[in-house]
Amino acid sequence: MSSILVQVIVGGLLLGAVYALFSSGLTLIWGMMNIVNFAHGDFVMLGMYVAFVVWTMLGVGPFVGAPVAALVLATLGIIVYFALIRSVMKGPMLAQILGTFGLALLLRYSVFWGFGANFLTLPGDIVGGTYDVFGIKLQASRLLAGVVALLVTLGLHVLLTRTSLGSKMLAVSEDATAAQLMGIRPDSMQAIAWAIAAGATGIAGALIATFFYIAPTVGETLGIVAFVTVSLGGFGSVPGALVAGLLIGVIESLSAYLIGAVYKDIVVYSLFLCFLWFRPQGLMGKT
Repeated sequence: MSSILVQVIVGGLLLGAVYALFSSGLTLIWGMMNIVNFAHGDFVMLGMYVAFVVWTMLGVGPFVGAPVAALVLATLGIIVYFALIRSVMKGPMLAQILGTFGLALLLRYSVFWGFGANFLTLPGDIVGGTYDVFGIKLQASRLLAGVVALLVTLGLHVLLTRTSLGSKMLAVSEDATAAQLMGIRPDSMQAIAWAIAAGATGIAGALIATFFYIAPTVGETLGIVAFVTVSLGGFGSVPGALVAGLLIGVIESLSAYLIGAVYKDIVVYSLFLCFLWFRPQGLMGKT
């Protein structure tokens, strides 16, 4: 295998790790409340803008921008839960879909109003240079984004499966009424789930902003990626989102390298639809 092909695959894995991180928040919300958040991609977009504002005001990169974006988006997640989600959960599924879709439009056009429609970018050297690892040249910004995203996604999985908080959240997702009888407050657990999910999108947005364009409409593209990743991995499964994100990243990179960047989305979505034909519940979804 040529070094260029290895470099393409590694680059795809790093990008896929970022996909997995912001998709894990979407799958967490579904697993907790059976709600599909159509504003999820726009949360990632806000994380990108927070990173841009931090760089503009302080001149610092993702080491500061990512924690700030996580805090801002986690706070927004809690506000959204109590101001909107808690109410629409009492209504039909259509109210939930239209509610989160309306939220997406509100966030998107608020950013249009505040920042304009022009594409923004962070400086190319904000993370600095290129690393040569065993003859494979890796852009520092992509390497940082991929490694941090992978660690945060694994940490989220540990939080949900190995901690008391994760056990309480699982209990609420299984039976909120029974959990309340055991002294667990469903409202609190669901609000925390939204904070964690939104915080993950903030980190992912700040990381991906180091090598991706920033615009109010970027949430549409990233939102579709998140839905495909979660569907492929299995709704409600963080490990499934991780595996699916890595697969999508590699397929995108290989397609762009072998047949051209303009065709990569066609390849990804064609394979995705073919896979769902045989396994509609996803890689790690429940049958």
